[in-house]
Amino acid sequence: MIEKKYTAEEIKVLEGLEGIRVRPSMYIGSTSKEGLHHLVWEVVDNSVDEAMAGFCTVIKITINKDGSVTVEDNGRGIPVDKHPVYKKSALEVIVTKLHAGGKFDKKVYMISGGLHGVGISVVAALSKKMIVQVKRDGSIYQQEYKIGKPLHDVKIVGKSKDTGTIVTFYPDDTIFLTTNFDFSTIANRLKEIAFLNAGLKIILRDENKNKEEEFHYTGGLIEFVKWLNKSKEELHKPIYFKKQVDKIILECSIQYNNSYQENIFGFVNTINTVEGGTHIIGFKTALTRVINDYAQKQGMLKNNAITGDDVREGLTAIISVKIPEPQFEGQTKTKLGNSEVKGLVDSIVSASLSDFLEQNPPIAKRIVQKVADAARAREAAKKARDLVRRKNAFGLGGLPGKLADCSSKKLENTELYIVEGESAGGSSRQARNKDFQAILPLKGKILNVEKSNPAKVFSSEEIANIITAIGTGVGEQFNIEKLRYGKTIIMCDADVDGQHIKTLLLTFFFRFMPQLIENGNIHIAVSPLYKVRKKKDHYVYSDA
Repeated sequence: MIEKKYTAEEIKVLEGLEGIRVRPSMYIGSTSKEGLHHLVWEVVDNSVDEAMAGFCTVIKITINKDGSVTVEDNGRGIPVDKHPVYKKSALEVIVTKLHAGGKFDKKVYMISGGLHGVGISVVAALSKKMIVQVKRDGSIYQQEYKIGKPLHDVKIVGKSKDTGTIVTFYPDDTIFLTTNFDFSTIANRLKEIAFLNAGLKIILRDENKNKEEEFHYTGGLIEFVKWLNKSKEELHKPIYFKKQVDKIILECSIQYNNSYQENIFGFVNTINTVEGGTHIIGFKTALTRVINDYAQKQGMLKNNAITGDDVREGLTAIISVKIPEPQFEGQTKTKLGNSEVKGLVDSIVSASLSDFLEQNPPIAKRIVQKVADAARAREAAKKARDLVRRKNAFGLGGLPGKLADCSSKKLENTELYIVEGESAGGSSRQARNKDFQAILPLKGKILNVEKSNPAKVFSSEEIANIITAIGTGVGEQFNIEKLRYGKTIIMCDADVDGQHIKTLLLTFFFRFMPQLIENGNIHIAVSPLYKVRKKKDHYVYSDA
């Protein structure tokens, strides 16, 4: 019960790192798998900052058998001498004080992704145990912590001619929903970091699986773009440029392929800004203007009807910005907010890309032809969508004829099962609860939208049926308020063909209705049958 009394006695002050433990999601996004791995990113980011400053060439990350993670670098090592204000080791100050570190006055680090004392102190606060070892000045220094509090003073535990920092942390299982680290999740992030820092060697090892992977790319962003396009047909060699204006560095690599999707990735101080930001806005603005201007000047377009979407179709691009004072929106640094970056990126991309197109007419012609094809396909797709919309509006199309709808209109209760084949549709109809379960059978495999232009996608009867049944529309016309079912469940056979159909459906939802995935509306039915195979199939058990 809330007390009416509200005086100074009710004001609580959380000392040290207590606030982090009370509201961990404010600092790491969540306490689920994503938040757990964010601890790794915070420690790794500090090692990467040493690499960007020119003092670190190797970073090693180890998933240990006891559930801990160790991050080791060969940088300068965190300072261990006495802090002039706090009169204790700088290492202890950095780990136990939330806003303490060497990255604020830009004397030690011009560019940084993490902040010593923000990143590592958060990790310390959310770990039941953390050990930091520092190699510098010929000695190995060590201090241990429990939920962010030092267990002893910094002490010398050995000698070393090398320099660097080793951090081992044990995530607190009273904070996190899971404390199991995923090798693939960490590997994917480390691969990005290695691409973004040409020449940096990163080694990941999992002691539980005796598995190790090394990431080392001398080609940097050029190799990154080529790797992203490895399964696609490239239209040209990667376009690459790097410029510095004042203290801001922009690095960019661009390559078009024969697909119909755009893949633009933005990074700020090696941090993946998955929500975009001003650097991405500046890039997109410049790209559209430059290609449009070039095409018009060369007389390669019959009209002015090309859009940013047309220009970005089949594009893979990496935009990496390094900024002394990044302003991120949110604690987890997923969107850049610096207003000055937009104009700077726009200016650099405009000048660099214009020069490239002028100097490489054959590549420019291929790019403009790709854009023109995208514009024509967009117009055809719009006509196909409009046709479907008009049919529904005038009652000519209505819901798909094969759809066995449910009677309930309560969104939270209803389920749409997308099933494979007419026979499965028949048996599903018989087994369903008509009150809240709807069935939509498909004729085999749907179109692979990853390899089809939008006009072909929206001309597909099966895809049109799915769009109509779900009700939200797609792309710019998507409206979650028009969703007809709380759950859309993909139900396919437990064989190779079934897996393929499931993949094709997920690809369609990912490309054209990603909001349904993000909103948790898309589900996959798991086959309830279990079999043991030895010469003949033998039925064992069913969950049904």
